[in-house]
Amino acid sequence: MPYSTLRQRFSYPENDCQIMSSWERFMAGQDPGTDALRRLIDDSWKRCHGEVDPRRGCAPQHADGDALHDLLAGNEELMTASAKIMASARDFLFETRTVMVLTDASGVVLRVEGDHMLQDPAEQIHLRAGANWSELACGTNAIGTALEIGQPIQIHSAEHYCSEIKRWSCSATVIRDPACGAILGAIDISGLNDSYSRHSLALAITAAGRIENRLAQRETKLRYQLLDHCLERLNTADRDGVIIFDRSGRAIRANDRAATVMTEMAKERAHDGARIRDLILPWKKGRIVPENVPDWIDRDWIEPVKIDGEALGAVLVLPDRNAAVRRAALHSVPRAVTPDAADPFDRFVGEAPAYREAVRRARLLARSPAPVLLLGETGVGKDVFAQALHEAGPRGARPFVAINCGGFSRELLTSELFGYAEGAFTGARRGGMVGKIEAANGGTLFLDEIGEMPLDLQPHLLRVLETGEVYRIGENQPRKVALRLIAATNRNLKAEVQEGRFRADLFYRIAVTTLELPSLRDRALDIPALARSLLDRIAVRYECPVPEIGADVLAILRSHNWPGNIRELRNVLEAALLESDGVRLNLADLPPDLTCLAPLASLVSDGSGSVAFSPLEHAERDTILTAVRRHGGNLTTAARDLGIAKSTLYARLERLDLKNEIARVRG
Repeated sequence: MPYSTLRQRFSYPENDCQIMSSWERFMAGQDPGTDALRRLIDDSWKRCHGEVDPRRGCAPQHADGDALHDLLAGNEELMTASAKIMASARDFLFETRTVMVLTDASGVVLRVEGDHMLQDPAEQIHLRAGANWSELACGTNAIGTALEIGQPIQIHSAEHYCSEIKRWSCSATVIRDPACGAILGAIDISGLNDSYSRHSLALAITAAGRIENRLAQRETKLRYQLLDHCLERLNTADRDGVIIFDRSGRAIRANDRAATVMTEMAKERAHDGARIRDLILPWKKGRIVPENVPDWIDRDWIEPVKIDGEALGAVLVLPDRNAAVRRAALHSVPRAVTPDAADPFDRFVGEAPAYREAVRRARLLARSPAPVLLLGETGVGKDVFAQALHEAGPRGARPFVAINCGGFSRELLTSELFGYAEGAFTGARRGGMVGKIEAANGGTLFLDEIGEMPLDLQPHLLRVLETGEVYRIGENQPRKVALRLIAATNRNLKAEVQEGRFRADLFYRIAVTTLELPSLRDRALDIPALARSLLDRIAVRYECPVPEIGADVLAILRSHNWPGNIRELRNVLEAALLESDGVRLNLADLPPDLTCLAPLASLVSDGSGSVAFSPLEHAERDTILTAVRRHGGNLTTAARDLGIAKSTLYARLERLDLKNEIARVRG
C-alpha cells in the first residue's frame, strides 16, 4: 500500500477544528473547501447526505430478544472464532477508556468488550449488541465506513457525519472469509475523543487478522476432513472425472480425468468450456442452490458431503461419455507401474544435506530385496520414496500395490490385505476378491502407516512374510507369494513395541533396513524449487499455464513451519492456483493463516544491513516514536498514551527495531 494511501486511513486530531468547519459548510450545501478533510471522509459524507439524519444521536436497534438470538446464531462461526480475542479485550483494554466491538457484515453489533468505565457513554449511543452501525444507519463512522470501503480506517471526532456522535473516536477494519474473501464483519476499537491513539487502528487490524487466522484454521481442518473423506473417490474413479468442492462452492481438488471429461462435454453439450479452477457451485447455508447450477451439469452428478451432520462440500462426478455414472467407491488393485528408463530418484527435488543423504541411501537400498521401513512425519513423501524404491529395483516392471493401514476398519483391512473366497461372509463379492498381498506377487507391497495396524492382525502378516504363503478368508489352501515389502510410519515403533502396541517380532521383520526422511522445515532452502516443481505438476492436472510465484509469496512459504510437510505445501499451492489470476501467485491467493506471516517475511535485509518494514509498520514506528518524544522518553506514560501495556510497548520496540532511536530520545 503506498504511503500516501496509508495516510488516508488515519485521523489527525490536530485538524479537528478545520474539519468541523468543513462539516458545517457541507451541511449548508457549500464546498467543504479544506485540505484537512480526507478524501475517504468526504466520499462518506456524500454517501450519507440525504440518507441519514445528521442530528442522529444513537444507533437504531436492529435486533433484540429472539431476533438478537437468531442474529448471534446466524453468525456462530464468526462468534466462535472471535471468542478468545473478544474475551481478552476485557483485560488489555482495561483503563484505556476504549472498547472492542464485533459486528456482522451489515454493521450490526454482535459483541462489545473492554473498559467498563465506558459502559454508560456507550449505552447512550447504543454501542451494544443488536444495534446497527452501518453508514446508512449512523452516517460516517469507523464500522460502517470500513464495511463500505472494505478497508481499515479511523474516524475521529468531527469526521463523524452525525453531530451527536462527534465526541467519539473509532478505528475499524473488516474481517474477511478466508475461503472466498467475502466480508464477514468488522472489528472496531472505540472510545471518547480523549482516548484517540493511532495505535488503535493497528490493534483492530491485528485482532481482525487473528480472527481470520482462526477461521482459516477451521476451514483448513474442514477441508482436510473433506479431502480425507473423498480421497478414495478421487483415486478409484476409473474413467470418470471427479471434482471436490468445499463448502463455499469452490473447486479444491480434481482427479486426472476431470479436465479431459470437461473438454469432451464442452464439445457435446456446448457449454462454455470453463476451467476447473473457475467452477463454482452455488451454496446457501450449507445447501446447494439447484436452480443456480450451471446448465451443462446434471444435478444428479452432485453428491453433497456431510460428516457428523455438518455440510463440508460436495463431490461432482463427471461421467465418461462411454460409461455410466459410477457412484460406488471401487476397491481396485493398483495397476503395475512401468518404470521410466531414467533413474526415478532423478525426479526428486531438493539439495538439503539430510534430503540428499536420504536419496543416496535409497538408491543403494533399491538394489536389495530386503524390507525397508520408511520413517518420517506425515506428508514428507514416504509414498513417493516407496514408489521410487520399487521402480529402481529389480522388480520395477512388476506390480506396485499400496495400502494405507490406517484408512480401514480392522475387518475391512483384513479383507483388503488377504482377500476372501466366495461366500466367506455376508456381502462377500461373487467369485471372491484378490487381496493386496496376493496382487503384489512378484512385485512390491507398500504398507503405509503400518503403525496403525491392529495388534491382533499383525501375527497374520508376520506369517505371510516368514512363509511366503497367504490364506484368503474362507479358504484352507495357501497361495504362494513372493514380494518385496516396504513399510512406512510416522510413529516411533520401538516405543510402540515397548508399550505393547506393536509386536517386536514383526518390527524386526519389517525394519531390516530403515530410511528416515527429513521434514520440510529441515529443508527450508529447498522450498522455492520444490514449490515450483509441485506447481508444474498441479498446472498439468488443471491444463493451465504454470503461474509465476511472487517473491513475497516465496518469502512466506520459507517462513512457514509446514507441520503437514510436502502434502500441506502441495495443498496450499493447489488452492492458490485455483484462486489466482492464472498468471502469478500473489499474497492474496494464499490462505490467511500463511499471510499472517507477511510482516515476518518482510523483515529482510536491504543490502545495507538495515531492516525493511511494511508501510503499516512504518506508520506504527512513527506513532510510537511520536509518543515517546512527547513524553520525553518516559516509556510508562508513553505506553499509557498509546493505550497499551508497558510490556507490550517493550515488545513492539524490539520487533520494530526501535531501541536505538528510543535511546537517542532518552539522551
